Amino acid sequence: MKKLFAVVLIVVLIMSIGAMAATKPIKLKLSEVHIAGYPTTLADQEFARLVKEKTKGRIVIDVYHGGTLYGSEPEALEAMVVGELGFARVSASPVANFVPEINAIQLPYLYKNKDHMWAVLNGKVGQSMLDKIQASKSGLIGLAWYDSGSRCFYLTKKVTSPKEMAGLKIRVQDNKMMVRMIELLGATPVTGIGPNDIYSNIMSGVINGAENNWPTYHTKGDYKAAKYYILDHHTRVPEILLASEAALKKAKVSDADIKLIKQAAKETQAFEIKEWEKMEKKSEQAVRAEGTIVVPLTAQQMEAFQKAVEPIYKEFGSQYTSIIKEIEEIGKKF
Repeated sequence: MKKLFAVVLIVVLIMSIGAMAATKPIKLKLSEVHIAGYPTTLADQEFARLVKEKTKGRIVIDVYHGGTLYGSEPEALEAMVVGELGFARVSASPVANFVPEINAIQLPYLYKNKDHMWAVLNGKVGQSMLDKIQASKSGLIGLAWYDSGSRCFYLTKKVTSPKEMAGLKIRVQDNKMMVRMIELLGATPVTGIGPNDIYSNIMSGVINGAENNWPTYHTKGDYKAAKYYILDHHTRVPEILLASEAALKKAKVSDADIKLIKQAAKETQAFEIKEWEKMEKKSEQAVRAEGTIVVPLTAQQMEAFQKAVEPIYKEFGSQYTSIIKEIEEIGKKF
């Protein structure tokens, strides 16, 4: 009897272990370079929550923020291509290395406002680019677009026209199109200065300003060195939430669950936009309270900036004329 009981117990244990193994969730990692509480970080965490909910716990995504997993977005992309990383939130800029058409949505003064941009990204153009990411054989899957606001100039003097930009030294990202934009506006582009060194370089006179969104201008403390924030909104470069085909395949994620992952990602977009707007408003209010002089531009003044950079559309956008025309056509509604 004791032997029979022992055999039954062993069988039950084996079945229990088998059941536990069968229900063990698939664990994947998501890399985020921004800090805790940042809009995209919050959206990543909401994405992870929704995926777990929609897959009934079959897939669990661990979010690593603050660059703790991969210190830069290009590093994260490399890891995804080879299947070492499941997901990442990155700027659209580096993804253009896999899908050149994404360069078209980064052209200066392309959008009339943020509503124009979202009409493009959430329409045929934006979905086509997400589809092309997966079709590029890069091993990446484009899941959803996120907001990162608009970039504006912040300077040590008031500027309302390209003529007034003459002689200014402006820090920009090491990007050929951005460098060319500054040149066409009559200023001198300065690259090689990290985001954490902008303040000290303005204070020492190496540069006369830089360009970025409200939260960066605020959180980096640059508003203390360059008190004029020019509302020219020259570029609106969105963020992208990506998945790795290789990582999903390696983890044996089913097609049905991949479909649920895509649904979850789409659902987080509105959440991220709302969080971005809250942070943007908070940063703007904070720097205004500290004495920042916000310089709005009239339609005529904006036109002067747009006209000055027109050569960029031939130099960098000649391959994407159909996309640009489609974006401009959508803009007629705004």
